[in-house]
Amino acid sequence: MKKEQKGQKGQNGQNGQNGKKLRILVLYGGKSGEHEVSLRSAASVIRHLDRTLYEIIPVGIDKKGVWRLGGFGQTEQGATDKGSAAPKIQESLTIQENAPILVPGDFKSLGIDVVFPVMHGPLCEDGAIQGLFELAEIPYVGSGVLGSAAGMDKDVSKRLARDGGLPIVPFIALKQGRWLQGAQDGVQDVVQEVFGQVATQLSYPVFVKPANLGSSVGVHKVKAPGQLKAAIDDAFRYDTKILIEKAIHAREIEFAVLENPIFGEPAQVSIPGEIAPTHEFYSYEAKYLDNQGAKLLIPAPLTPGQIAQGTQIARQAFELIECEGMARVDLFLDRDTGAFYFNEVNTIPGFTSISMYPKMWEHSGIAYGELLTRLVDLALARHERKQGFVREYHEG
Repeated sequence: MKKEQKGQKGQNGQNGQNGKKLRILVLYGGKSGEHEVSLRSAASVIRHLDRTLYEIIPVGIDKKGVWRLGGFGQTEQGATDKGSAAPKIQESLTIQENAPILVPGDFKSLGIDVVFPVMHGPLCEDGAIQGLFELAEIPYVGSGVLGSAAGMDKDVSKRLARDGGLPIVPFIALKQGRWLQGAQDGVQDVVQEVFGQVATQLSYPVFVKPANLGSSVGVHKVKAPGQLKAAIDDAFRYDTKILIEKAIHAREIEFAVLENPIFGEPAQVSIPGEIAPTHEFYSYEAKYLDNQGAKLLIPAPLTPGQIAQGTQIARQAFELIECEGMARVDLFLDRDTGAFYFNEVNTIPGFTSISMYPKMWEHSGIAYGELLTRLVDLALARHERKQGFVREYHEG
């Protein structure tokens, strides 16, 4: 058995200073279309973090980008510290307009040991906030700048997966500038070219989706050419780049991936889960607004061969896209051919009470609270490794 990597804290969640609790800043909200989802995910994370190991500092970023101290009251926090029970956090957090304003990235004055970002969408899991953590030299949970940026961009992640030998569903990427220029100048060549590409390279039906957004925000299923322009225009309300992707008759299979605590070893992959939407596809409404919007099947009903193949694709995608810490890897399983296709990675997957990532690990033998502790430990270990890098030139 390999020795534990230096800096790995195991599963104790402590910083080694007389058993002192680590101060974890749970960061949520953000200027993103997935703001509300983040509030629900963060509430769940706060509920499940081990109060015997951690002191929790909740910080919300409102829709204007203002950082505010908030979450739950000091009375609840104080009461929790005296016992083992978690505070009675509501299902979704709020960000109060009168809450104290914080300087973005000022972690040292709060005495923060680790940041746990529970944020989804642009400026939240696309490498932007991770760059701030790096500049502040603060340990943080999840992928770094590169993995976050590549994972967030569906166009880039699909190209990386394809170039690494993974199967993907055919798609076209379209930039907003090119599309708008044609509309403003009255030039129909651009529109006709896009419509022609869809007809010849993809064929209907297709999905139109923003390249850098999640939770099915701005996603449309287009069944005929007459619906395409409206779908493209709406998707461009959320992003400057969109994907038009061939719709296949597929099952949606997901795997939770967790970085191996032994540095350099292959990532760990959970048992598979399946999303079986009761809507036409797994839309935002099906995910978050309709309690009966989908059935979550864990484990997914797959053959041993299918599980092995899906596990390999999930692990490979995690590595190809330079993910760290955690990711949920989503695959398509074609009902007609039985072929798997890589769909996307989520480097900060949902952590709500119904989210697949923690549920798949629970069914794989890692409880929610233990999972959070492992993620914190991985963040600390990575930070300690990076602190050992040489930062200046030494001759010879």
